[in-house]
Amino acid sequence: MPLAKSKVVSRKRRKKILRIAKGYRGGKSRLLKTAKESVERSMLYAYRDRRVRKREFRKLWIIRINAAVRPYGLNYSKFIQQLNKHHIQLNRKILADLAIMDPVTFSKIVKSVQN
Repeated sequence: MPLAKSKVVSRKRRKKILRIAKGYRGGKSRLLKTAKESVERSMLYAYRDRRVRKREFRKLWIIRINAAVRPYGLNYSKFIQQLNKHHIQLNRKILADLAIMDPVTFSKIVKSVQN
């Protein structure tokens, strides 16, 4: 069996992986090899989904704006087109928030776009 020299460093590396895997089920939280695989996979998912989250929120805002402008006889694309034409610069997050939290203000924005 070869002589292992880097005791502290290798133990620290293993402990770090097992600390990240804490809370995983079964051997994934206790066995180094499976914990390492699980941690690596979870880090990849976390990296990917930080970008996916932004896409999903944008889709949600678009759906909410579309639902809010339908009673005024508009759809989402026409509404955004009219906003750009009238040089009203509100992003989708703010518009969706206004549609839910403050319908009076949102209706004023829609009326100003329609005229």
